Parts: sequence; C-alpha cells; structure tokens
Amino acid sequence: MAAATTQPRVMVLPFPAQGHVIPLMKLSQKLVEHGLEVDFVNTEFNHGRVLEALAEEEGAEAIPRGIHMLSVPDGLGPADDRADIGKFVKDLPAAMSAPLQELIRSRETKWVIADVSMSWALELASAAGACVASFSTYSAAVFALRLSVPKLIADGVIDGSGIVKRHRIQQVPPLDAAEIPWVSLGSTPERRRINVQNVLRTNQWIPLAETVICNTSMEMEPDALSLLPNTLPLGPLVARKSRLAGSFLPEDETCLAWLDAQAPGSVVYVAFGSTGVLGAAQLQELADGLAIAGRPFLWVVRRPAGAGEEDEEWLDAFRRRADGALGMVVGWAPQQRVLAHPAVACFVSHCGWNSTVEGVLHGVPLLCWPYFADQFCNQSYVCNVWGTGVKLCRDEGRGVVAKEEIRHKVARLLGDGVVKARAAMWKKAASDSIREGGSSHGNLLKLVELLREQ
Repeated sequence: MAAATTQPRVMVLPFPAQGHVIPLMKLSQKLVEHGLEVDFVNTEFNHGRVLEALAEEEGAEAIPRGIHMLSVPDGLGPADDRADIGKFVKDLPAAMSAPLQELIRSRETKWVIADVSMSWALELASAAGACVASFSTYSAAVFALRLSVPKLIADGVIDGSGIVKRHRIQQVPPLDAAEIPWVSLGSTPERRRINVQNVLRTNQWIPLAETVICNTSMEMEPDALSLLPNTLPLGPLVARKSRLAGSFLPEDETCLAWLDAQAPGSVVYVAFGSTGVLGAAQLQELADGLAIAGRPFLWVVRRPAGAGEEDEEWLDAFRRRADGALGMVVGWAPQQRVLAHPAVACFVSHCGWNSTVEGVLHGVPLLCWPYFADQFCNQSYVCNVWGTGVKLCRDEGRGVVAKEEIRHKVARLLGDGVVKARAAMWKKAASDSIREGGSSHGNLLKLVELLREQ
C-alpha cells in the first residue's frame, strides 16, 4: 500500500476563462516540479471542456503527476451565456463559495493561490484556515492600474461609472483613459459601471494575500513593479510539456509539420486568443489582406459570431483554397510551439497578456490588433516601450482593419531591422530571467519556499 503524501498541498483557483486557466496551469506545473501537490479547481463546465480536449487529442498524459483536476459549479446551466462577464462575475461567489470551503477543509489545503479576478476567494480561503496568495493574469502595469482606480476617480480621470473625464494618464506604458481595461471592457454604460464598481469592491480583499505572483519579469516591467512591493514576478511562464492540460480546445498539431516545410522567417502567424472571434466582414478583409501580403500564413480561425450558412460556406471554401497554396487554416494551434518555430516571422495578435509574453519570450515581432480589456496596455508596451512591434489601425469609415493596412504593415514589420533586433534583445532578456540564476527563477524558488513554510 502506497504511503500517504506528505507534500504541501496548494489549491490553484483560476477565473473560468481560457486566458486565465492557461497561465495558472503553467504555474502549477512549476510547483509540482518542485515537489508540491496542486489541486487545480476549474468550474464544472470548463473541467468538462478540458477533459474533452485532452481525450480528443489522446493526451490525458498531459496532466502532470502531482496535479489533481477538481471542479465546482459556476451557478449557470449548460445553455447560459458565460460571455456576459458582468453577470458571470456577479453570480460566481454565491455558486462557488460553499463547495470551495468544503474542498479546502476536506483536502487539508495549506495554501490557496487565487486569480486576482477571483479576489473574493481570498477572504473565503482565509476563513477556511488556508494561507492565501494572489496571481495576476495580466501585466504588473495593469495590476497597478487596478489598485489605482480609486485615485483615478478622485483625480477626475474617470468617474465611478467608468465615464472618461480626462484622457491622459501618467504611467508606463502610455495609456489613454478610454483604454483602461474596466472601461474598454464595458460594451454598454451599465456594464462599464458594473466593471468599475466590481474593481472597487474586490480591491479590498487583495491585501489579504501574502504575496502577488506575476507572469512577468523585473526586466520587462521595472517601473510598474516598483509600485508593487509585495510581488513575485516569475515569468514568462512556459510549459515544459508539448500539450498543456488547460486548453479548452483540441490543438491541431498538423500545423507543426506544415511549418517544418516553410522557409525560416517566412510565415505570418495569426491568432486572436480564445475569445477573439471576428465578424464576417472583418474575416473577409483579413483573408484578402493575408492573400495580397504574399507570404505563407498560419491562421487560427474561429467561427464568426452569428455566422450563417453563407459565412460557413465561405470560410470552408477559403480554408480549402488556403491549405497548401497560400497557407494553413486551423481551429486551434499549440501556440507556444508555433512561436518557437524558426519558420515564424511575425505574430498578428490581439495582445492578450499570455500571447504578448509568449511573443517576447520567443523573439517574434508583433502586429498588434487589440479589441478590449488589458490588450491596449499590452499593445502600448509592445509599440511604445519594448519596440518589438507595430500597431494595426482600423479604417474609421468602415470600422475594420483593411486589407491594404494588413499588407502594408506586414511588409513594414518584416523589413524593419530595428524591430527584429529589439525582439531578439528582449528574447534574450526574457530567457535569461527564467534560467537558473535569473531574476524570475529566483522568485520562483522564493515562492516554493514560502509555500513550504506554513
């Protein structure tokens, strides 16, 4: 009979969205590599999606030994709209609190690492007898901006409903007040008000955390981190396994063989994250832009919102035409391995923080196409601070990024030796930080020591 484990048990609690689950799974892998036991808690809905994706890839072995996949309800039914972030955030605590408390007690959890977007769980976990830490799934700059929302309101930059009163914000990276994540995330005035009020309410629990873990490095964000004394920057987080047990969608690995057949530094990689679904008009414009750019491309395409039969037929026809002749179209890609491939020349990205730091880590210049939340701040880092990419601009009349803009910016980026050199410089800085002796590696060891102490 096997002896019971004596390893410290840590609960990891992500906000139930793909861009939050992935970095916390990467962190969990790091913790089990150092001998800790991790209970990774998804919602029941997302738990099912993760297991389904693994089964479709025949990749159950992607769950590392030491990580235990658990689930709790999110309070919604199978047909409910989980894209309504305001309602989702409002209802989560009531649905999850009792099951989480029971898990913490029954599994004798010593530590809970909660996504900063789940800050309400810090109070709950403390009451259940666990020590608590917070994890920022966005940049240190955005975390600092979150904590400064009360001051932004007091200074008259925005009001309590998220209405912009003064556009200029003094910070690094430069940002317009309309691009504050909780302002840009609000598709209606009421949702914007709910977002800002939720930040004000949940900020009160963040001081409960003994430390804030950040998926960044001291080299990448020195100014922002100087404002956050209680942080452990230990990124960029990278998965060691080829498959990551956190993806909601099965990864199409046939694209890797296709990349092997392309010339070094020739491929335009296009991906907009798990929530980035383009409308039909923009989809067509992007397809035409990639075609006239004259370079091979790998494009992760998800079905457009409200796609009808005609749109579905067009997308299928484009995929058939693109495959082999122009490029390759897939439903989901193993992004970390794609960005590490020598054939990839640039990355057309929505600038989610995960994608941004992965681009930095692999030295891939970015064409920036943000659409909400923290993505504008990340674009500002890329274009205004690190100098590793350029911005794609919308046609004001039509509200889309035009095909000629795409063609022009691809050519400009790939012909810019300065951007390439800066991307290579930041790749080295990011890689050095996570190697033994690097700043982020040292902070990872500090975190492991902290988790073992109590």
